[in-house]
Amino acid sequence: MHDSAATSPAPAQPPVRVGLVGAGPWARTMHARVLAAGPETTLTSVWARRPEAAAQVAAAHGAKAAGSFEELLDSCEAVAFAVPPAVQAPLAVRAAAAGRALLLEKPLGTDLAAARSVAEAVAEHGVPSQLVLTKRYHPATQAFLARAAAHDTAGARSCYLHGAFLDGDQATAWRLEHGALLDLGPHLLDLLDEAVAPIVQVRATGDPRRWTELTCEHENGAVSQASLSGAVRLPRARTRVELFGEQEELVYDTAGIDHEECWPVLRAAFATAVRTGTTTAPDAARGLRLQELLDQAIRSLST
Repeated sequence: MHDSAATSPAPAQPPVRVGLVGAGPWARTMHARVLAAGPETTLTSVWARRPEAAAQVAAAHGAKAAGSFEELLDSCEAVAFAVPPAVQAPLAVRAAAAGRALLLEKPLGTDLAAARSVAEAVAEHGVPSQLVLTKRYHPATQAFLARAAAHDTAGARSCYLHGAFLDGDQATAWRLEHGALLDLGPHLLDLLDEAVAPIVQVRATGDPRRWTELTCEHENGAVSQASLSGAVRLPRARTRVELFGEQEELVYDTAGIDHEECWPVLRAAFATAVRTGTTTAPDAARGLRLQELLDQAIRSLST
C-alpha cells in the first residue's frame, strides 16, 4: 500500500493573528504593512489612544479597529507594539499575562525598572517575545556578526547618526525628550556587545538631544566608542561599525543595504517563535540586557 503520509508535505501553519498597538508614523509605515503582508502573519486589529487613527490604519490593511486594549487581546494570539516606551511597558506586561506573544520595540521602557517588568512578565508567563532591532535581521548584519566572531578585536569605533529628530514624522515627543541614547543606543550597543564581546561597563558624555559619545569596556579587554545623534543634518542615516586588531580591519556599514530586506526575515522569525514557542532572535531578555547598559550610560551622564 502506498504510504501517502510519508510523501505528503506537512500542512502549512496558519498565519499568526497579530494585533497592533499604535497608529503613529512607525505603526503606519512599518508594522501594519509588514504584518498585513504575510504570509506568516495577518493583521487582525489595531488599537491606539486615538480611535480615529486606529480606524484609519486598520482600514488600510483590512483589519478591525479595536475599541479597547482588552478587545485587541481577544482578537489575536500575538501583540505588536509601535508606541513610545512609556506606553509599551505596562501594556506588554498585561499582554504577557493574557498569554499573548510579544513583538516589542526598543527600548523596552523608559527606565530599567519598566524594562525589567516586561522581561519578568515574559519569563513568568512563558510567552514568546521578539525585539525589533531591525538591523539584526538583515543578511549583511548576520554576515558581519559571523565574521566578527573570528576577529580578535582590540578596539572598535561606531556611529549611528541622522537628522530625523530635527523635523518630520520621527521627531516625536519621546524622542525629543530622551534623545538618541534611548532610541539609537540599543542598536549600537547590541552590535558592539555581539561583535566585540559582552560589554561590562558603559560611560557616556554629551547631550542625548544633540550628540552623545559612549565608551564601552568589553569582557575581553577591548574598548569601543559609539557616537549617537538624531540631530545632525546628513544626506542619509549613517550606521557604521569598525573593528580593529592584529587582523585586517572589519567594517559594517549600512550605506549600501536595502533595509526593506530586514522585514520579511523579522516577520518569519516572529511567526516561527509563536508557532514553536522558541525565540531564536533577540527577545525581551536581550532587551533587558540592553536597558541595563543604557542605564549605566544614563547614570554616568548624571554624574
